[in-house]
Amino acid sequence: MELDERKITILKAVIRNYMETGEPVGSRTISKLPEVSLSSATIRNEMCDLEDMGYLIQPHTSAGRIPSDKGYRFYVDEILKEKQTEVQEFKDLMLQRVDRLELVLKRMAKLIAANTNYTALISGPSAHKAKIKLVQLSRMDEKRLLVVIVVEGNIISNRIISVENELTDADLLNLNILLNTSLSGLSINEINLDVIRRLKEDAGTHRDLVESILNELAESFRDDEDLQIYTSGATNIFKYPELTDSENASRLIDTLEEKDELKKIIRNVNQMEDTDHDGIQVFIGEESPVPNMNDCSMVTANYDLGGGLRGTIGIVGPKRMNYEKVLSTLRTMMNQLDETFGRIPGGGPLDETFGDGPDTGN
Repeated sequence: MELDERKITILKAVIRNYMETGEPVGSRTISKLPEVSLSSATIRNEMCDLEDMGYLIQPHTSAGRIPSDKGYRFYVDEILKEKQTEVQEFKDLMLQRVDRLELVLKRMAKLIAANTNYTALISGPSAHKAKIKLVQLSRMDEKRLLVVIVVEGNIISNRIISVENELTDADLLNLNILLNTSLSGLSINEINLDVIRRLKEDAGTHRDLVESILNELAESFRDDEDLQIYTSGATNIFKYPELTDSENASRLIDTLEEKDELKKIIRNVNQMEDTDHDGIQVFIGEESPVPNMNDCSMVTANYDLGGGLRGTIGIVGPKRMNYEKVLSTLRTMMNQLDETFGRIPGGGPLDETFGDGPDTGN
C-alpha cells in the first residue's frame, strides 16, 4: 500500500500535533484542523492503515497514535524535499531576466515570511550608485526628444524633454557622443559640478539642452522617488497576543501599507549600516526608526546585486522573536544572493546573468 495524498496529509498533521503537545493524537483532534476536511471516522480508518504500514504507533488500546521512527523519517524527508524545491525555485527565479526582478523580490519576501512566521519587507534595488552604461537621445518630433538612460543591471529609464529648436541628425549624433564620452562609467552621485561644467562648455550652443538632460537623469534615479518596497506576512502579527490589541495591530498594518513610513526604515538602515556584523542590524522596541513599531523588533540587512544596485531586507516581529532563526534566515538569503549574483564567472555580476533585458524603468 502506498501513501496517497490523504494519508500524507493526516500523517503530517499527526506528527506536527504530537511534536507540539507530546501527547498521543486522536482522530477527533485531526478532524478539527482546517487543512483536513474529513470526518473522524474517515481519519480513524486512515490512521489504522498508517499504523499497519508502520508510520504510526498506538501506545495503548484506547489512546491516540504517535509517530514511529519510520513516520518521522518520512516527515523529515518530505520537509527536506519541500525546502530543496523552494531553494531551486528561488534559484530559478534569480536566474531569470532582469524584467523578473520584481517577481524574485516578491517571492523572496513570501519565503522569508513563511519561514519565520513574521512580517518581511524588501526594497527594490536603488540605482543611484550604479554606473551609467548608455545615454541615448532620439527624436520623437520637432519639439520633443526621448532620453533613454541605461545603468548597470540594465535598469532603464525613459524621459521625454522639450526642445526649443529642431535638432539635425548631426546635432543628435554629436550630443550622443558627448554625453556617453563624458558620463559612461560614472554613477549618478559622481556627476559633480566639475563634470557638469565641462559638459556644458563642450555642448556649446546646446548647453541649455544638456542641462535639461542632466536634470532628467538626476530625477530618474533619485534615491527615494521610485523606490519599490515589497511586503509579505503582515497578518502574521496577529499570531502574537502582545501585538493583537486593536490599536497596536491597526498602527502596524497602517505602517506596513504606508510607503513613506517604510522609506524611513530603509533610509535609516542605509545610514547606520554596521559592517562589523555583515550589514545586519537589530532594532528592539524604541530603537526602531518608526515609532509605530516600538512594540516590535526588526532585523535588517542590505543585499548587493553588484554594479551599485543595493536594497534592504527587513523582518518585523514581536520583541520575543526567535532572533537565532531570523538571523540564520537573513544570512541564508544573503548567501543565496551572493552566490547567484556575486560569483558568476566572467563579466559583471548582473550582465552575465541577465544579458540585455527589456525596460524595467519608467
